[in-house]
Amino acid sequence: MVGHRAALDVTADADPLTAEQAAALREPNRLDWCVRTTGGGPVLMWADCHRRRADCDRPHVIDHQCTATAPPARPARRTRKPPPVPDGQLTL
Repeated sequence: MVGHRAALDVTADADPLTAEQAAALREPNRLDWCVRTTGGGPVLMWADCHRRRADCDRPHVIDHQCTATAPPARPARRTRKPPPVPDGQLTL
């Protein structure tokens, strides 16, 4: 989850990056996140830390981008008998 209030689930790569490295990998549909460590564990924060501090020294992560190939599509299921009504009508 991002921050304490945002209802946004993120799947990010676990490799820590610098703010500059993460920003270089950012794309319109691939965001980078600033990682703040708290007593409860790591917390992802919006990576606008460069606006507050020019040299953010916290680790950053980037959204995961899957490179696996998609599984083959399953063939459409066929019915064994024609419907009991003409095409364009439904039975209730």
